[in-house]
Amino acid sequence: MTTFTGNVLMDALAVFIALLLAIYAYLKWTYQYWARKNVPYLEPSIPFGNFSNPLNIKESISDRVKNMYDRARAKGYKFCGLYALASPIGLIVDLDLAKHVMTKDFSHFVDRANFVNGKDDPLGAHLFSIGGKKWRNLRIKVTPTFTSGKLKAMFQTLADCGVILEKFFQETFEKEESVDIKDVFGRFTTDIIGSCAFGLECNSFKEPNSPFRVYGQKVFNLTKWKILEFAIASNFPALGRFLKIRSVDKDISDFFMKVVEDAVAYREKNNVRRNDVLQLLIDIKNNKEGQEGGYKGDGKTLNMDELAAQCFVFFIAGFETSSTTATFVLYELATHQDIQDKVREEIRTVLAKHDNKITYDSLSELTYMRQVIDEALRMYPPLSFVNRECVEDYKVPGEDLVIEKGTLIFIPIVGYHYDKEYYDNPTEFDPDRFTEENKKARHPYAHIPFGEGPRVCIGERFGIMQTKVGLTSILRNFRVTLNKETQVPIKLSFKSFITTAEGGIWLNIEKV
Repeated sequence: MTTFTGNVLMDALAVFIALLLAIYAYLKWTYQYWARKNVPYLEPSIPFGNFSNPLNIKESISDRVKNMYDRARAKGYKFCGLYALASPIGLIVDLDLAKHVMTKDFSHFVDRANFVNGKDDPLGAHLFSIGGKKWRNLRIKVTPTFTSGKLKAMFQTLADCGVILEKFFQETFEKEESVDIKDVFGRFTTDIIGSCAFGLECNSFKEPNSPFRVYGQKVFNLTKWKILEFAIASNFPALGRFLKIRSVDKDISDFFMKVVEDAVAYREKNNVRRNDVLQLLIDIKNNKEGQEGGYKGDGKTLNMDELAAQCFVFFIAGFETSSTTATFVLYELATHQDIQDKVREEIRTVLAKHDNKITYDSLSELTYMRQVIDEALRMYPPLSFVNRECVEDYKVPGEDLVIEKGTLIFIPIVGYHYDKEYYDNPTEFDPDRFTEENKKARHPYAHIPFGEGPRVCIGERFGIMQTKVGLTSILRNFRVTLNKETQVPIKLSFKSFITTAEGGIWLNIEKV
C-alpha cells in the first residue's frame, strides 16, 4: 500500500484533520447565510448552530426556544435567522407575519419539512409529517372524522373511560395513596384512543404495563442516539434515508402494524362497523362512501401502510398531548385551591342540569373549565414550536426580504405565550386571560397551542373533549393537592420533545 508519509496511522490522521477542517470551513461559510442576505440573526456556534449538542442536552426544547425568542424580541426583530447544524432557519417573531406564514400565504408554506422515510419507516409517513399533494388529499379525507356528529358518536367511549377513571380515584383515596397524575391520565387517554383509533379495549388501569402503554410511552422516550439520528436526518434527509434512519423504532412499528392489520381484517371479514377513526380510514381504503357524512369515494384510496400510519399518529398525539395538558391543569389547580373550587362548583352546577351525568352537551357549558385548560395550554404548550418549509420563494410583506424556497421556518409558540406585550405577569396562572372579552382584545395568534391555519391540529376538538371528560370525572368528587414528591418549581424535562415535567407531578387525593 502506498501512503503519503509511509505511515498509515499518520496518513489517516492527516485525512481526518483535513476532513474536520473542510467541515469547519463549510459550516463557517454556511453560517454567513443570513448575513449575506442582510437579515439579523442570533450568533451560532459551530457545529450545532443555535441548538444544543444532541449528545449533551442540558435544557428542554421549550426553554431553548423561549430563550431564542426573547433574545430576538429584545432586539426588536420581526424575523431573524437561526442555524441548526448546516441548515438556516427563519424565526418568526412578529405575530402578523406568523399569520401570513400559517394562514394567509399558506400555499408558500404547506410542508413541515419533517423527516419522512416511508420505505423503511411506513408509520412515520403520517398526516403530521407528510407534505404536498399527499398531505392535502389525506387531510381532506380524514377531516370528517372530527365533525360534531362524529365526535358525538364517539362520546360514549369517553364517558365509559371517565367512569373507570373516577373508580380508580376512589380506590386510590381509600388506600390513602398519592398518584403520579401524568401516568394516571396517560392510562385514561390510552384507553380512549386505543378504542377510537383501533377499536380495542386497552384496559390500562387493570394492566398498566399493557403493550399499548409500553410502546406508546417508548415513542416519546428520546435517547441521545435517537436525538442525534433526528438531527442528522432533519438536516441531511438523503443521508438519513440512505442510512435507513427511522422516526419510529422497528419494534414499535411492528406492534402497531399488526394491531391495525388484525383489526382491519376482523372488521372486513365479519362486516363489523364502528363509529371511530379506524372505520373512516377503512372506508377510504376500500373507496367506499362512509356513513353519517363520512368519506366520499374518489378513486384515491389508502394502502395498509398509510392507513396504519394515520391510526398511529392519532394514537400517539391523542394520548400524550391530552394527558400532558390535564397533568399541568391539575398541577395548577392543586396550587390554586380557589380556582379549583370554582371549577368544581361549575362542574356541579352544570351536571345538575343533566341528571348529574357527563354528556356531550354538558361539556360545552363548562366555560370556566375551558378557560383553565386554555391557560394551562398557554403556560405549557405540548409543542413549544411548529415548523414550516418554504416551498416557493416568498416576499415578506412590507420588508425587503425574500425567504428562499427550501428554507425552514420556526413558529415559536412558547415565545408568544410568554410575551409580556400580550400577557401581564406571564408566569402567573390566570384563567381570566381567556374570557371572551380578553381574547377579543388580544392578537389571535398570541395563543396557538394547536398551531393555526390549514395545518392546525386536526384533533383539537377531540383532545379538548377528552381532557374535559377526565377533569370532570376527577374534580366533581375529589380535591387534589400537591404531594411532597412533586418538584416545585417545575423543571421541564429535556428528554422529551413534548413538554413534560421532570420527575412527574404527584398529587394527594381528598374526597369532597
